[in-house]
Amino acid sequence: MQYTGSITSKLPWAGTTIFTIMSALAQEHGAINLSQGFPNFETSGELIDLVHHYMQKGMNQYAPMQGILPLRKVIAEKTAALYGATINPETEITITSGGTQAIFTAITALIRSGDEVIVIEPAYDCYVPAIELAGGTPVFVQLQAPDNHVDWTHVRNKISAKTRMIMINTPHNPTGSFLTAADMRSLEQLTAGTDILILSDEVYEHLIFDGQQHQSVLRFPELAARSLVVYSFGKTYHTTGWKMGYCIAPENLMVEFRRVHQFMVFCANAPIQYALADYMQNKNYLELPDFFQQKRDHFLKLLQGSAFRFTPAGGSYFQLLDYSAITDEKDTDFAIRLTKEVGVASIPTSVFYRQPTDRKLLRFCFAKTDETLEQAAERLLRVNS
Repeated sequence: MQYTGSITSKLPWAGTTIFTIMSALAQEHGAINLSQGFPNFETSGELIDLVHHYMQKGMNQYAPMQGILPLRKVIAEKTAALYGATINPETEITITSGGTQAIFTAITALIRSGDEVIVIEPAYDCYVPAIELAGGTPVFVQLQAPDNHVDWTHVRNKISAKTRMIMINTPHNPTGSFLTAADMRSLEQLTAGTDILILSDEVYEHLIFDGQQHQSVLRFPELAARSLVVYSFGKTYHTTGWKMGYCIAPENLMVEFRRVHQFMVFCANAPIQYALADYMQNKNYLELPDFFQQKRDHFLKLLQGSAFRFTPAGGSYFQLLDYSAITDEKDTDFAIRLTKEVGVASIPTSVFYRQPTDRKLLRFCFAKTDETLEQAAERLLRVNS
């Protein structure tokens, strides 16, 4: 069966995502999958029991469109404790079906045809499609090597009368870098006196290492007043398949967000919301920096003596490995060969740019069991050319 009429694609450049391609390739060749960003260890049995409890209790129908109030209240309490921000749970928090939905909803609600959105590359792959589907134009600024910092002068030079939004991501996927307080002050200065919005992707808020502190835009009142901030329960509680997240924004921005959200998904999973409202009380997300830093350190210690070069990731659960001492192959070609011949799947970082930019870097996910990391490292140590 095939449609015989004409089709004009809204995303003619978009094919199957690299994450789907590399995961399928890993499965086909029996490779260890360090490509797609998901943990391969179990989530909390207590959290699973709570979801089951609320399913059995009958909480299986639609949740309120904006999310259940007990969960929004505990999020507001957490936000006040961590970032010193006073958030109204009634009007400034919406529970979403994952971080990607929150990003897409925010852009759909606030970007119109002709608007420009500054995107810092390399960028997570959902940003640009969402902008273009809303009729906006992405304007790109690249992170600066070798430490993947933002040159705010470059950002300022990209601002025009059409600039409606700047998107940031900290801790950053795929580089593992993060924005500092100085970065936030620079962003605050260049948006002061403008109508520019900030969309801040902070899904890895708890995954920041070496004693550093996550600098949420919510710590900075002038930024918070113009920002929509996206978070992910999946990243925090090792439940990426549940697709649960939330957005925080000032009431007047959240009104617009909810106008779209109600027609996009209406509401997020009800029993999981009730379970999270209970489970968040234990505040075990505070243990995540140490937990994932141990994963990062273990993986990198195993790679000592390999032909790969690296600077430890400052956040997220991704580590970049520089393979320039091994081969001058394109990163896409080397990633495929590494999967087929060595048995370890990764993501080439060039796919995170609109115009492929090959810095001879591959992204590896270290949110895995120690056994998985040890098996992967053993294979990577054998790579010479």
